[in-house]
Amino acid sequence: MEMEFTGKKVLVIGAGISGFAAAKIARQRGAAVVLSDAKAEEELKYDFSELRGLGVELAFGPQEESLLEGVSMLILSPAVPVRVPIVQAAYGRNIRVLTEVEMAYELARSPIAAVTGTNGKTTTVTLLGLLLEAHYGKEKTGVGGNIGVPLSEEALRVGAKGAIAAEISSYQMEATADFHPHVATVLNVTPDHVLRHGSLEVYQQMKEKMFAQLSAGDMLVLNYDDEKVRGMAERAPRGAGIFYFSREKYLDRGVCLAGDLIVLRWGGRLYPLCREGELGIKGAHNVENAMAAIASAFFMGVSPRDMVPVLQSFRGVEHRIEPVRELNGVAYYNDSKATNTDSAIKAVAAFEHILLIAGGDDKMTDLTEFMQLVKERCDELILVGAAAERFRQEALNNGYPGEHIHMAGYSMEAAVQKAHELAHGPQTVLLSPACASFDMYTGFEERGRDFKRLVNGL
Repeated sequence: MEMEFTGKKVLVIGAGISGFAAAKIARQRGAAVVLSDAKAEEELKYDFSELRGLGVELAFGPQEESLLEGVSMLILSPAVPVRVPIVQAAYGRNIRVLTEVEMAYELARSPIAAVTGTNGKTTTVTLLGLLLEAHYGKEKTGVGGNIGVPLSEEALRVGAKGAIAAEISSYQMEATADFHPHVATVLNVTPDHVLRHGSLEVYQQMKEKMFAQLSAGDMLVLNYDDEKVRGMAERAPRGAGIFYFSREKYLDRGVCLAGDLIVLRWGGRLYPLCREGELGIKGAHNVENAMAAIASAFFMGVSPRDMVPVLQSFRGVEHRIEPVRELNGVAYYNDSKATNTDSAIKAVAAFEHILLIAGGDDKMTDLTEFMQLVKERCDELILVGAAAERFRQEALNNGYPGEHIHMAGYSMEAAVQKAHELAHGPQTVLLSPACASFDMYTGFEERGRDFKRLVNGL
């Protein structure tokens, strides 16, 4: 159904990428729009002249309840929790609260394949977008959401008779009620964002909201190898189909391995795709990501035959086990997107003889499993940022030798230089922080690009 904006007053809370897009679209479609952010304008990275030119009212600083006067719809940016007073006041006044991704769903005229999970979302959705392109063409394929492109803009650009791949985070689901993809895929659930949601249970509930509106003809794709995710089938809406992918089990119906061959089994037929070693992306976790993308694309109408060249040519995404360069027999990899221990564990497991650069803005998750793998695989451990001292202590507690731990303060340059001094081929220097980046950078993207700049300058 098409959203109606004409004559309505819309309040957008949060002046990030999605808030900016929501304000612009609502205004262009006839609404009176106020965009509000609790920060001062000079603290924000956007040029608001385009919105001012469209007639969007901007309100920066303290968000008083008077902002809600005459408002019929509040669109919430994912960075803003529903618990903030202005949002709670909107609920109290029975004002509709929705997110930009829900707005995108209501504007969309093409089906959406949505992907969520703690790790692997961006790789899976990027690959899914390329698989959809193989069938629908570039102009009729949208890729948006938590991947850095507003989903609402992509929904409008694609229009009808196309397909949309959406990366969905738990933040985006918090204020969402009616979001309804055609295919919903859950990759994994491990501890993350507990500070925002309060508990792992609530975090998982936010993930499950993504498939709550599925109905007959829709498909829920689940990771059979993740016990929490496999159990979600019990809470799938009645009528929705269930389809699994598995790297560990040969499934009667699903995407799985026959030896080292990736196959899709459905409707009594077996569709061979490509061998694990032929995938353009490396690592066991990326086999899972590819399987998830294959399943999602299949139920969006892409033939297995058309998928094979894409699977073989796709080389991954920036900041996720991204090769930077080789110098004197030493390989340098940027895995800045590993903002939690589970993601970093997957990266460390993909290599041996590692000089690991880790640390950053500490999420205070348990480090035992991570440090056990570090002890097994890492020749040197170089620590940066606010988490460095806790990481050092946990490494020692798990038996990692203290003489191989190096503290680089709040300097990526010092960390890279230390790795360069210590490395000798064949070894791998890996930035996989297991932490957020906000103690030193604006985000993992800036951190990864700084690392690459420093490595390329060696």
